[in-house]
Amino acid sequence: MTDAEGVYVIGAGGHAKVVIATLQAAGRLVAGVLDDDEARWGTRVLGGVVAGPVERAAELGATCVLAIGANAVRRRLAEELEGRVRWATAVHPAAHVHPTVRLGEGSVVFAGAVLQPDSDVGAHVIINTGASADHDNALGDYVHLAPGARLAGGVTLEEGVFMGIASAALPGVRVGAWTTVGAGGVVTRDLPAHVTAVGVPARPLSQLHS
Repeated sequence: MTDAEGVYVIGAGGHAKVVIATLQAAGRLVAGVLDDDEARWGTRVLGGVVAGPVERAAELGATCVLAIGANAVRRRLAEELEGRVRWATAVHPAAHVHPTVRLGEGSVVFAGAVLQPDSDVGAHVIINTGASADHDNALGDYVHLAPGARLAGGVTLEEGVFMGIASAALPGVRVGAWTTVGAGGVVTRDLPAHVTAVGVPARPLSQLHS
């Protein structure tokens, strides 16, 4: 299986529609969609036929992209398929990615997103519709910037961080691994790992309830 033969999209939910739309806009052929939910087999997602379970990707040695919005599930599937498939990146032509940005394998950048100079983006990262990361950001593997999320310069998001819709992070802050920042939250100072933080300024829920 070569890139010329197309990309298999893993996951057949709503997020897959945006991934497929991005691939199509970038002129990439969608070879098919794979999902472990048998009820979806034979159905179509934006014209892509759901052709069977995820394991089929490994059997084919296919070129794939993960269309799974949940960070932990995306990591699990990436680890299960590691070394058995090739990973495609997908950048919508209506996104702006500066040439100095380092974009990890399997990452997706949707329409209207902006990645500014000298930012590092890990593997299987989602830069969702209209999200932006300014200069010198460091985004770990499996990070997800939801639609409209905004990162100022010099921000570090460790592995698996989820920045909710219209959330923001001020210059130089660090968000610990697998932390979730709720919709509209503004990170004004460093946040620890494995918490959910909400509000302006964003604070861990445990602090709000103490």
